[in-house]
Amino acid sequence: MIRIYTQIEQGEAWIARYRGTSPIFACVLGFTETCLIPGISAAGRTPEDRKYTAVADAEFLYYGAGRKPQYPLPPLEAGASPVLISRAVVEALEIPVYLFNAGLPQLPAVPVIDLGGCPAKCLSQGAAMDLATVNHLLKQGLLWGTRLSEKIKDGYLIVGECVVGGTTTALAILTGLGIEAVGKVNSSHPVCNHTQKWAVVQAGLEVWRGRGGEGGSGGGGGTEVKKVLIQNPKSKIQNPVDPLELVAGVGDPMQVVAAGMAIAASRRCGVLLAGGTQMLAVYALMNAIAIAYTLPWRSKAVVVGTTRWVAEDPSGATVELAQLINRGGKTQNNVSPPLLASQLSFADSRYSQLQAYEQGFVKEGMGAGGACIAAHISQDWRQNQLLAAIEAQLEPLIKSQ
Repeated sequence: MIRIYTQIEQGEAWIARYRGTSPIFACVLGFTETCLIPGISAAGRTPEDRKYTAVADAEFLYYGAGRKPQYPLPPLEAGASPVLISRAVVEALEIPVYLFNAGLPQLPAVPVIDLGGCPAKCLSQGAAMDLATVNHLLKQGLLWGTRLSEKIKDGYLIVGECVVGGTTTALAILTGLGIEAVGKVNSSHPVCNHTQKWAVVQAGLEVWRGRGGEGGSGGGGGTEVKKVLIQNPKSKIQNPVDPLELVAGVGDPMQVVAAGMAIAASRRCGVLLAGGTQMLAVYALMNAIAIAYTLPWRSKAVVVGTTRWVAEDPSGATVELAQLINRGGKTQNNVSPPLLASQLSFADSRYSQLQAYEQGFVKEGMGAGGACIAAHISQDWRQNQLLAAIEAQLEPLIKSQ
């Protein structure tokens, strides 16, 4: 049910350590106006639909199909929201769920922890957020990573996300950190729109660098965390990049919260970064922040967990991307993340909305892959149990249409 694609020994040790233990699920919700670019994402049929994807997913994760939603799940080109997968697992396993608003245009109709962030502007502007906000969100991530880890006795923290357009901001962060991610990221489209993503990222990084972002002061406002930028002698990057300034330039609010949360939680418990491209970017960002701001973390406690549809996406290169994160000494102790993926299949599902995943639609989101990994590690669930639980979430939605 789980395959380990990179750092196999470390991945096996992580699974063995947390087998039979219970997780807590933290889902960080954010927004970037990048998602309003026509065609950039399939997580909502139109740009208007995509404004509500995160709040709708949050509502379904929290309440399920049992009550009339204020924000119904948005229509997709094909498939069904990955929140069905996450909800099936957290409901059946009674996993505690904490929802965090890192920066949404509207409040979800569920209890959320508001982190005092804001939606990001389109990354093509090279000024997505102001630096003071990014600095504040990092502190909130560190704070909540500590708080949640204190609630975990011997288990692990799942960190999921919902940011529509987030694979494009992930590409921007990875590229800004010197990782050759172009052509390797995933998307909610069956065939990734690499050319479109790369054009947006190039435009944003060019503007950001023009404002002195790389190795300069661009971003506005001073950081309160003590900064020690280290130029790794093995790195091919000539100018050290301040990771918080990079996020302020071309990132989204989820990334820095998730990075801070994982850094702090790793000191006390296991961390499962639940996602594909976006969580690989968070992992790289964690490391860059830890180095730049001298923050201790335990790399052996952290894995990235996703779905088979992401790990084996023929129009991306997720495994190669995971391996690239430490190429050229870009991470502390030359660490790269173990990449795990649930082997869940919808090939035998009786619903076309789920079968669409096998054609490359949707793939991942809302910590879906991480939730499936948790079901297997914590309760030894198999394919038939997962599929039945997920179909039971979808059935009432189809009946109500």
